[in-house]
Amino acid sequence: MPKINVYLPDELAEAVKEAGVPVSAVCQRALEQAVRRVTAIRETVLTDLDLEVPTGALIHLTDRTRTVLKLAADRAGAAGATAVGTGHLLAGLLDEGGNLALHVLRAMDIEPGQVGRDLAQRTPAPPPGEAGPARRFSGTAANALEFAVTESTSLGHNYVGCEHLLLGLVAEPDGTAGQVLRGLGADPRLTRRAVVAALAGYVHLRAQAQKPAQPAQPADAANPADTAQLLASVVRDQLQPLLERITRLEERAGLDPDA
Repeated sequence: MPKINVYLPDELAEAVKEAGVPVSAVCQRALEQAVRRVTAIRETVLTDLDLEVPTGALIHLTDRTRTVLKLAADRAGAAGATAVGTGHLLAGLLDEGGNLALHVLRAMDIEPGQVGRDLAQRTPAPPPGEAGPARRFSGTAANALEFAVTESTSLGHNYVGCEHLLLGLVAEPDGTAGQVLRGLGADPRLTRRAVVAALAGYVHLRAQAQKPAQPAQPADAANPADTAQLLASVVRDQLQPLLERITRLEERAGLDPDA
C-alpha cells in the first residue's frame, strides 16, 4: 500500500499525540470524502448554476455564493479561459460586492480594490477573437471549493457561504487567488480567525434585531449595509491580541515590524 506523509503544525501534532487520535484511519476517511467532493466539483457543468433547484456539488451553496460562481464563470468566459480558475473565483467575490468575505478583508486592513489591482496584474490579457463559455472548474479552483466545504463543515455550518470560499482560496497553495491574498497579508490562520469573529458579530447582530421565532440565515444573506460596521469592529477586536502577539515576537527576534 502506498505511503503518504502528512506534516502537521507543532501544536496540532502535540494535541494529536495527547489525544491518541488514530491518525491513519482519520486521514484515510477525510481523504476519501475530499476525493469524492473534488471529483464532483470537477464534474460540475457551470450551466447547472442556473438551475432553480441546486443539485450535486452545488446543493449547499448560498444564493450569494452561487452568484459569485456565475460571475466567476462570466470572467473566465470573457478572458477566453477554458475553465474557471481561482483568480476568476476571487474576481467573482469582488464583482458581487456585498458579501461577508469582503467585510472580513476590510477588517484585516486589506482593501478589495487593492486585491483587484493585484489580481489584474497576474491575469493574462484575453486572446483575440470571440470568447467561449468556460464550462468547468480548473483543478486548483476545485481544490479551493473543496477547502471551502471543509471549512464550512469544521465550523458546524450546513451551507457554503462566501466567507468559506474566501478561506478555501486562501488555503489553496497553487492558485492565483491564494498567492494574491497571502501576498496582501491574508494568512490562512489569521483569515480563519477573522471569519470566526465576523460570524460571531453577525450572530450577535441578528440576536439584537431578530424575533426569536424567525429562522436563522447564512451570514452572507444579510444586508451588507446593516452589518459592515459592526463586523469590522468585532473582527478588529478579536484580531488585536493576535496582532500584538505577532509584534512582540518580531521585536524579540530583532525584526522591525515597520521596516
